Amino acid sequence: METVKERFTHHLQRMQDLICGSLEQEDGSACFSEDSWQRPGGGGGRTRILQEGSVFEKAGVNFSEVYGKITPPLRSQLQLAGSSFFATGLSIVIHPLNPFVPTTHANVRYFELYDEQGECCDRWFGGGIDLTPYYLFADDCVHFHRTLKACCDRSGPDLYPRLKKQCDEYFVNIHRGREARGVGGIFFDHCRPGNGSTAAFWLDFTEECSRSFLPAYLPIVDRRKNIPYTPRHRTWQEIRRGRYVEFNLMYDRGTLFGLKTGGRTESILMSLPPAVRFQYNHVPEPGSEEEKLVTILKNPVDWA
Repeated sequence: METVKERFTHHLQRMQDLICGSLEQEDGSACFSEDSWQRPGGGGGRTRILQEGSVFEKAGVNFSEVYGKITPPLRSQLQLAGSSFFATGLSIVIHPLNPFVPTTHANVRYFELYDEQGECCDRWFGGGIDLTPYYLFADDCVHFHRTLKACCDRSGPDLYPRLKKQCDEYFVNIHRGREARGVGGIFFDHCRPGNGSTAAFWLDFTEECSRSFLPAYLPIVDRRKNIPYTPRHRTWQEIRRGRYVEFNLMYDRGTLFGLKTGGRTESILMSLPPAVRFQYNHVPEPGSEEEKLVTILKNPVDWA
């Protein structure tokens, strides 16, 4: 019998292969390179990066499985009470070339905490999938959210509204007047057995989330990847990518956890886009498609 961490680890490795193969097929010209790495304190991972493709300017699909002792700085920074830990996850970030194709992010993860005797004293699942468009197409947002709602509904009717709300509250640049990073999706963290749910429930649900990523995103890519665009569209894309960078470096829990646990910096920061623009005090032209997007980002929408 596989343990929870063994089953989930094997699932993530299979999903990494499936997602990389599907993205290569969608791109049609570029392939992923793999960089296997070892963590000095225990564990390692497989970083896979696609760059300068016909459709995807940069895509990362990273698997990691790390473990080791909880150091005093880590215990203080992350408020962990145990002696050692195990963590595994799959992280996906895709930055398309065409500004009419949205950026997307997905992550699923599992964490175990052990006491001084090596017994598991805590464990939880987490994850999320969200969409970051540069130009707003309502049918793309509807498709994305309805796909995720169907995923959630297979596990319980109350999950989607709860996880969507958590996503809307999490992927926000607070310092930008609570401007959302994108049009959301679902987000969950520290989901433990208890209160009527079991480890098996969260394991099944988290695996189902990872399987929902491709059907939620690839149809949008197909619809938008051949739309003609201009340098002005690219400039706006790079300005909005700057907001993406701000969130990831200031608020993203996965980024902060990876850096604080001695993870591989290159793999952790693969989420950052290849070309970004920080333009002072940029304000979209009134009535423009760019302003339309920013307006939506200030007010969450029930897309499903």
